[in-house]
Amino acid sequence: MNTQAPNMRPVIRQLDDAAINRIAAGEVVERPASAVKELVENAIDAGARRVEIEIADGGKTLIRISDDGCGMTGDELPLALSRHATSKIDGSDLLNIHSFGFRGEALPSLGAVGRLTIQSRAHGFDAVELSVEGGQMSAVKPCALNGGTIVTLRDLFFATPARLKFLRSDRSETMAITDVIKRLSMAEPSVGFTLRDVSGGKDRVTFRVEAENGDLFDALRGRLGRVMGTEFTENALAIDAEREGFRLTGYAALPTYSRGTAVAQHLFVNGRPVRDKTLIGALRGAYHDFLSRDRHPAVALFVDCDPHKVDVNVHPAKSEVRFRDPGIVRGLIVSSLRHALAEAGHRASTTVADMTLGAMRPEVTEPRVYQMDRPSLGARTAAYQAQAPQPVNPGFSDLAQSYSARVVDPVDADPQAIQNDEGLPLGAARGQVHENYIIAQTETGMVIVDQHAAHERLVYEKLKNQMAENGVAAQALLIPEVVDLSPDDQAQILAVADDLAQMGLRIEPFGGDAIAVRETPAILGEVNAKALILDILDELSEVGQSQLVREKVEAILSRVACHGSIRSGRRMRAEEMNALLREMEATPHSGQCNHGRPTYVELKLSDIERLFGRT
Repeated sequence: MNTQAPNMRPVIRQLDDAAINRIAAGEVVERPASAVKELVENAIDAGARRVEIEIADGGKTLIRISDDGCGMTGDELPLALSRHATSKIDGSDLLNIHSFGFRGEALPSLGAVGRLTIQSRAHGFDAVELSVEGGQMSAVKPCALNGGTIVTLRDLFFATPARLKFLRSDRSETMAITDVIKRLSMAEPSVGFTLRDVSGGKDRVTFRVEAENGDLFDALRGRLGRVMGTEFTENALAIDAEREGFRLTGYAALPTYSRGTAVAQHLFVNGRPVRDKTLIGALRGAYHDFLSRDRHPAVALFVDCDPHKVDVNVHPAKSEVRFRDPGIVRGLIVSSLRHALAEAGHRASTTVADMTLGAMRPEVTEPRVYQMDRPSLGARTAAYQAQAPQPVNPGFSDLAQSYSARVVDPVDADPQAIQNDEGLPLGAARGQVHENYIIAQTETGMVIVDQHAAHERLVYEKLKNQMAENGVAAQALLIPEVVDLSPDDQAQILAVADDLAQMGLRIEPFGGDAIAVRETPAILGEVNAKALILDILDELSEVGQSQLVREKVEAILSRVACHGSIRSGRRMRAEEMNALLREMEATPHSGQCNHGRPTYVELKLSDIERLFGRT
């Protein structure tokens, strides 16, 4: 990398302010969405209750932020465009931060790489305007403005054209800006946001939310419904927990309302949107027993604490944080989410029923208009004969003799008991279809249960409870396996040795940088100890914690549960089906199987009637 001539000594020199600001812009302003983030955060810090954002060509040619905040005076405008000038901290305590911004780098950095104009008016002062182009600042002059601030940024990166080559398409940049605004709007439900795309002289509103009213949870629920969709709020559980000075609030979706990517995971620390591996690892740990690795939970979670317990000054864009005690935060998230999911019991996502009804609805086809497409006389005759009444019309009683479906005979059953069962969440069993699906009637509709998946989950929960009570049995290795590691890896894995021992994996230092594996979980059988240790280290490096051993043990329990559960194709008596329904109602997490798929589908009577056009 050193391009200096061998006989030349490098000389240290002081860079000018323009070069310094362009370098800072490279850290703070990665793309147009970064500029929007910094400017909107400034508006929120100024006390704005309404923020309007206008962009053109994905923010490359125009970004305009208008707010109704406190504004600035003519004396403050030049200071706002100076490096490390800010109204949010006094410099005495860099941890006591209660605002989005605090470094004072965003505005001078944007002025160094674009054409920046700021118009502002503070209460009791005249409106003023200041422009910066390529780092060159104009004089302050009066302008017309009722109040607040308008920041206009044109031709981003015109002063550093090489950066333009790394920007993506206008559509991609617009989507990134929209995502930034959505995240900030979730963090501030009391602020209204409007995003307009004015490309090509048009004025198109692409996102708008009004300020929410009510208490914390009502306002947040309303805002999340508008940003993430009402399906999320309908299938999300309210979270409110506290531990050792940390408070966790927000909403977490049911496992059956999962996503193929992590796009619906929104995490906030003291109101700041972040992407932190500690929080993501804790989230994965909370859901790992309910979702397969290719599915991701949908959440909007807010961690609040004393600013001194978290350092937000560890990333140029402030998108990462560092907790003083990450173990407390991790434990709070895992325990709170698991407790909420356990309290949800057998509840499953309403989207399961919606997808079922969608699959039942016939496809709408366009009417045929061509003569050659009309059915022939023979085809019409065959169709009429197929639809004609048959001499014997098979009913439900005949289906009882079929291999595909059986009807539960209620003759010997207590009518009052059946009526009572119908009042329960999963109702009373009425029949079995294809020896795999139980049909139950409730007061408001019907329930279809996958008997194998449901019983598999019930057996799995029992096995986990037994393991929690009795611990994980360990098998001692006749000859301990020695694994050579780097000093850092050895220290990292020994730091979690107690946690691993609880899962039946006992390790200890073995001189130098090696460790000795003394015991492994008996349920895993023969284990490649070295590969297991290396996999655990990879997970520790990636997410800061390891659930690998637990996941492997629980995967074995899951397979045991699969083999020990009611098999598909088995005929069940009415009392067996009702007993399964009652046990599902009493068992946490019974609404989804071990892979996050639903164990039952509930259809409301109104939905069924709508299918047949009765409403």
